[in-house]
Amino acid sequence: QVQLVESGGGLVQAGGSLRLSCAASRILFRFVDMGWYRQAPGKQRELVADITRGGDSTNYADSVKGRFTIARDNAKEMVYLQMNNLKPEDTAVYYCNTVPQPKPNWGQGTQVTVSS
Repeated sequence: QVQLVESGGGLVQAGGSLRLSCAASRILFRFVDMGWYRQAPGKQRELVADITRGGDSTNYADSVKGRFTIARDNAKEMVYLQMNNLKPEDTAVYYCNTVPQPKPNWGQGTQVTVSS
């Protein structure tokens, strides 16, 4: 089964930046589209950014457009999320997974907390 390990979260003040990383294994990484999802307390998990297998096309949720950037390194089987100008409403646990259909075994996620 695919293994996904997220890292890079933390506590940051509003306006700050964080870079999340995701290591994927047991998957034909270069052949799958990937995305970053997040789940805030009391809310459903949502997709915030995705990137095609070749890295040539990206999409963002309106709430993060212009602030977040997704990237991938197929040689290292890694996907990244650069988050700038963070807002308190970005507070959530962030996960990576495949898109459009995520694999059933999610990673542990990485907590991002943005203080006002």
